[in-house]
Amino acid sequence: MTFIKSLILAIFATLILTYVFGISLLEMLNISIYMDDHQVEPIKAISISALAVVTLIMVAFAIALSVFGTILFVALLACGGILLVGIGIFWPVLFIAIAIWLCCRDKPGIKT
Repeated sequence: MTFIKSLILAIFATLILTYVFGISLLEMLNISIYMDDHQVEPIKAISISALAVVTLIMVAFAIALSVFGTILFVALLACGGILLVGIGIFWPVLFIAIAIWLCCRDKPGIKT
């Protein structure tokens, strides 16, 4: 399943679950939400809470991606550091191997 498809399904499932549980909670506990001395309809009250839940999910998603990105960045830095230390330690051996290869390789067009 692709990433965007999974994200859309997660948002859709969150909206449905919030609506179902929100309506049942409002009816079970007999909760009324008021704005400016006017009672808000249950569907509007649920949509406000669903919007808040989706916003929280997006924030959590961004935090998870930033944590994953940080872990990936640290891993790449560690691999790069190990590679540079290896080159720093073995540069004389690499230098001599390249010099021997340049001197002893077969050159096209030159016959001895």
